[in-house]
Amino acid sequence: MGIGTKVSDDGKRLIIRLDEKFDFGKVQDFRMAYVDLPEDINHIEVDLSETEYMDSSALGMLLNMQKSLNERQFTYSITHCRPQVARILRISRFDKKFEIN
Repeated sequence: MGIGTKVSDDGKRLIIRLDEKFDFGKVQDFRMAYVDLPEDINHIEVDLSETEYMDSSALGMLLNMQKSLNERQFTYSITHCRPQVARILRISRFDKKFEIN
């Protein structure tokens, strides 16, 4: 599957859904998922429901996304984390930059 994107029914939220591995091999696809966003989008959700493995480059990609979009006032969330992925995000203190649930 790789990376899939979807805009919510109300047109205000971009959902980026990843497959079982979120690692360096996804750099370009992840970046392409959030370029040229419609003006109505004000929230970006990263859905990790299928993700069983993520490495440090995935953490960097999440931070780079926020950095590259900082001119717009987005809110961000990481959703549907499996326990091992949620643990990595908590240890890395990503709960300070993203809403995680």
